[in-house]
Amino acid sequence: MINILAEFFRMGGYGFYVWLAYGSVIIFLALQLFIPWQRWRHYFRHQQSIRHKE
Repeated sequence: MINILAEFFRMGGYGFYVWLAYGSVIIFLALQLFIPWQRWRHYFRHQQSIRHKE
């Protein structure tokens, strides 16, 4: 069983490149969610601070 999993993760010798590609895509997609969310929070807090000053 462990041998089958090891062979799967090795992917015929290309495992490093495949998992690197998967990892980079996951990081890219996470950033596509995280960065706009952070900007929205900053914008929202800025708008609240302007509204409270008036």
